[in-house]
Amino acid sequence: MRTAKIGITLATMTLVFSSFTFGQTTTRRTTTRRTNTQPTLSNADISMGLKEAIIVGVRNAVDELGRENGFLDNDRVRIPLPSGLQRTERTLRALGQGRRVDEFIESMNHAAEKAVPIATDVFIDSIKQMSFNDARQILFSGQEDAATQFFRRTSEERLRQEFRPIVEEMTEQVGVTQKYKQMMGRYGFIGRAIGQDASDLDGYVTQKALDGLFLLIADEEAKIRRDPIGRTTSILRRVFGVLR
Repeated sequence: MRTAKIGITLATMTLVFSSFTFGQTTTRRTTTRRTNTQPTLSNADISMGLKEAIIVGVRNAVDELGRENGFLDNDRVRIPLPSGLQRTERTLRALGQGRRVDEFIESMNHAAEKAVPIATDVFIDSIKQMSFNDARQILFSGQEDAATQFFRRTSEERLRQEFRPIVEEMTEQVGVTQKYKQMMGRYGFIGRAIGQDASDLDGYVTQKALDGLFLLIADEEAKIRRDPIGRTTSILRRVFGVLR
């Protein structure tokens, strides 16, 4: 009788151990299956997703800055007087020339505003040159503006060369140089006396316009990385969804 009880006990223990082992195996298999359901991204997917993200960012930034008062109404990108003229600005305002100073500042911002939309195709052409390896490194860099940084580092000089003639044309149209001369007027000797001048207004406006554009592109990239709502297409959802 005692032997029978021992046999029953051993059988029970064996059954419990087997159930436990089976449960562990099932859990591992389930975990494996769940892991395998994570999306696998090809180099082509990553490259396409990043390029589309930057194109979306560029277009949104251009729409924001290229509208009327796009630079003037945004304190983060509003173009001030060149640093070499800011002491002169304070003096001119003290002498009652504030209106002319404001007109000059407005003319520079309007020139940037009018030039920005024309540059869209230049940005998009540059984006298309991004390699698969570049795209993969950028996606998994952990930096919210990694694509914008890469794009600026590799393309800014060429963009500046193509952007500047447009700015020159627009500064002529909105009368930046004329507004500068009117601002200085008979008080120009003040700026000259303290060694302050604006010898390259077109270069200054070009750089500030590019700075503002890259800033807003970085904002758009961060939005796509952080917020699923910012992923407006299936490729953006698939590529940036792996970062959650």
